[in-house]
Amino acid sequence: MNEQIRAREVRLVGPEGEQVGIVPLERALQLAADVDLDLVEVAPMARPPVCKLMDFGKFKYESALKAREARRNQQQTVIKEMKLRPKIDPHDYETKKGHVVRFLKAGDKVKVTIMFRGREQSRPELGYRLLRRLESEITELGYVEAAPKQDGRNMIMVLAPHRAVKASAVAATASRGAGRERPAEESAAPAAGETPAGETAAAGETGTTADTGGQ
Repeated sequence: MNEQIRAREVRLVGPEGEQVGIVPLERALQLAADVDLDLVEVAPMARPPVCKLMDFGKFKYESALKAREARRNQQQTVIKEMKLRPKIDPHDYETKKGHVVRFLKAGDKVKVTIMFRGREQSRPELGYRLLRRLESEITELGYVEAAPKQDGRNMIMVLAPHRAVKASAVAATASRGAGRERPAEESAAPAAGETPAGETAAAGETGTTADTGGQ
């Protein structure tokens, strides 16, 4: 940038993207000074290198804003885990299915593990049937990303939310984040005699949740 540029001549681009042409470096620096802008090398490997007239401080600020917005709209892939027994009680099954539904609605993947014990290992079809039942009951929210597979004494299936469900979860997260950003005037100190209203932050789940229960 500016005096750090070592090329004798540069291909100059104006502040609005207009092509100025190939000019000596001294001329390009003078043009930058005349309009109170920086001369920034944007394509150093070109011959001659391409330089643009810009407000570099403003450019860095806008780039940081875009990066922050991208991070805000990005949702990390989280894999929750739900463990079941092949002969699970109907009530327990409905409870655990409710957790799976909640995880999928939040945009998370779910690893469903069927745990076999003792003689149950000789009846893998029980676990397979249970997983297929669960799959059929959550089809509106997700799909099977990894089909049921025997892994030692466990049988594992991975569910993932549909794209529309995940997009809705990301939008809801972004909306909640925007709601927490209060304007400066709203955060002003209360007037004398006033008591500021209390605020309660909702606790969210992060990381991988392992359900160690199971019947």
